Amino acid sequence: MKSLAFALGVAALMFCTTSHAESLRCNGDLAQIGDSKASVIQKCGVPFFTESFCKPASQVASPAAPSGGTTVTIAPCELVDEWSYNPGAGQFITILRFEAGVMTSIRYGDRVK
Repeated sequence: MKSLAFALGVAALMFCTTSHAESLRCNGDLAQIGDSKASVIQKCGVPFFTESFCKPASQVASPAAPSGGTTVTIAPCELVDEWSYNPGAGQFITILRFEAGVMTSIRYGDRVK
C-alpha cells in the first residue's frame, strides 16, 4: 500500500514538473508564446536590448532557364527579432524570439547580478 502511494506521488510530481508552459511574468501579467509584439510591449514594456537578423527561408525551386540563359537564385529570408528583458536581481535574462511578429520561443541567458 505504501509503495502504491509513493508511486502515485512520484507520478504526480513528474506530471507537474513537465506540464508548465513557457511564459514571462510582467507586472502581474503573462507574456506567452503566440503573443504579438504589441501585446508583449503592453504587458512588459520596452526591452533593454533588441536584435534583428534575417533567417534563411525555405528554398523555392526556380524555373529552369532557357538554354543559353543565366539562372539567378534569390534566397529569401524571414526577419527574426529577439528582445531581452531583465526580470531583476537573481533572475535570468529572458530572451523572447519573434518570427512574423509573433513570439515563437522563450530562452534564458545569464543570471542578473
